[in-house]
Amino acid sequence: MKRVKKELGFYCILLLLITSCGKDSPSPGKPTPDPEPPVSTGLAFPKKEMRAAWFATVWELDWPGVRGEAAQKQKYITMLDRLKELKFNTVIFQVKGMADAFYNSPYEPWSAAISGTRGVDPGYDVLRFLIDETHARGMEFHAWMNPYRISTRAAATDAFASLPSTIPAAWTIDLPTIRIYNPAMPEVRQRLNDIVKDLITKYSVDGVHFDDYFYPSGFSYNDDADFTKYGAGYTKKDDFRRGNVDKAIEGVYKTIVSTKPEVVFSVSPAASRSYNFNTMFADVPKWTAAGWVDILMPQLYQEIGNSSNPFEGNLADWTQFRGKSQLVIGHGYYKFGASDGGAAFQNVDQLTKQFELVGKNKYAVGSAMYSVRDVIANRIKITDKLAELYAHNAVMPFAGREVAPKPTTPTNVVLNGGQLSWTVTGANQKSVVYHFADLKAVGKVVAVTGDSKIDVTEKGFYCVTTINIDNLESKATETIEKK
Repeated sequence: MKRVKKELGFYCILLLLITSCGKDSPSPGKPTPDPEPPVSTGLAFPKKEMRAAWFATVWELDWPGVRGEAAQKQKYITMLDRLKELKFNTVIFQVKGMADAFYNSPYEPWSAAISGTRGVDPGYDVLRFLIDETHARGMEFHAWMNPYRISTRAAATDAFASLPSTIPAAWTIDLPTIRIYNPAMPEVRQRLNDIVKDLITKYSVDGVHFDDYFYPSGFSYNDDADFTKYGAGYTKKDDFRRGNVDKAIEGVYKTIVSTKPEVVFSVSPAASRSYNFNTMFADVPKWTAAGWVDILMPQLYQEIGNSSNPFEGNLADWTQFRGKSQLVIGHGYYKFGASDGGAAFQNVDQLTKQFELVGKNKYAVGSAMYSVRDVIANRIKITDKLAELYAHNAVMPFAGREVAPKPTTPTNVVLNGGQLSWTVTGANQKSVVYHFADLKAVGKVVAVTGDSKIDVTEKGFYCVTTINIDNLESKATETIEKK
C-alpha cells in the first residue's frame, strides 16, 4: 500500500513530486533508565509522556505562511499558545527541509519560506525567536532536518532550482522529480555532521530530529560508479546503500555526543519496518540496537485494523525493535476529518483507540501529531477529543545522556490553606506536583513548574518531585493531605 507522506499533507499535486513523500551515559548510546517509580512510597504515578507536534515549513505547510517579522512572530506565538493550552510539551520544528536553513548557516542558504526568496536574510534571528518562545512556555524545541533533499520539480522536463553555491554539484544526484545529496559520498556525510554541529553549537535546541527521507523511494539509482569507488566490503548494492545511511546516522549521533551531549537525537521512520529497509535503505533496528538513536518515532499513520499496514501491528513491531531507544508514536492527525483521510478517520474514536493502545504499551512514552495546523483546525472536533485525552499535564521521559547533576528531592512541603509550597535545592530544576484522590488511585500531574508554590483546590493527597534538564526525576516527598 502506498504511504502518505507527512510533509505533503493535503497537497495532492505534491504527491507526484516526491515518492517517499553534556549528557554522557555510563556507556555511549545506552540510555540511563528512568527511575521507576520515581518514588519509594508505593504510590501509582501516571505514565510519563512526550507530547509533540510537528511544524512542517517545507512549502510553508504549517509555518510561516505570512511575510514580515511581526506577522510571523505573532502566528508562531498563537500556534504555540494553543499547543500549551492543550498540554503539549514538545515542538518538532523543521529547520532544514530543502538544503536550506531557518538560521544563518554557513552551509545552506536561508529558507525561501521566510522571505519568499531563497538566500534572503529575513532581518531577524528566526530560530532564536522560535526557541526562546518555546522554552518560555516550558516546552522542548527539537530541530527537524531532512538530511538529503535539496530541491524538487514537478516533472523531469522542468528545471531544478539553482544549486546553492555552498553545495558542489559533484555531491548531488538528480532524479526525475528530486535532487538529493549523494548518500554514498564521505564528503556529504561530513557536511551533514558539520551542519548539525553548527546548529547545536549556536542554538539551545533540545533535540535534533530526522524524518524518513533517506534514499527516496520509487527511483532507479545509477550508482555503479559509487559502488566501485566506495563499496569495498559489500557484495550487494542494497547493503552498500544501507551502509551509507548507517554511516550518516552514526556520524550525526557521534557529532551530537561529542559536541553537546545533552541534545537528543530522534528519527521518524515510515510505519513499515520492511519498507524502510528495502525501499529507503534505512536499517532502523540496527540504529536502535547500536544506541545511535535516542528516540524512535515511527509514523503510524494508518488506522487500527488496516488490511496491509495496521496501526496495532506496526506498534507491536516497533516495540520489539526499539533497541535502546525510547519509543514515541507518530499519529496521522492530518487525516482526521479530511476528505481523503479514509472512513476510519472520520470519527474521533480512532484517536481514542490509538491512544489506548499506546497507553497500554509499557515501552511507549508518548505521541507526536502530524501536524500542528491540523491540531489548530480541529476538524470533526478531533482537537476537542485530544483536549480530553490530554486533560492533565505530563512529565517528559528521559532520553539520551545524563549530564546535569541529579535532581534533588524537595523539602519543607507545606500546605497552608489552598497554597502548597516547598523548597528546592540545586539549580536548573523544575518541580512536578502530583495529586492523588486517594492513596490507591493513579495520580495526575497538577503542574510542571519553575515556581516553588502553587494554589491547589482538590481534596486528596499531594507530593512534589523535581526534574532536571536531562528529564531525570527525583524521588518524591511524603504526601500531604488536603481535606
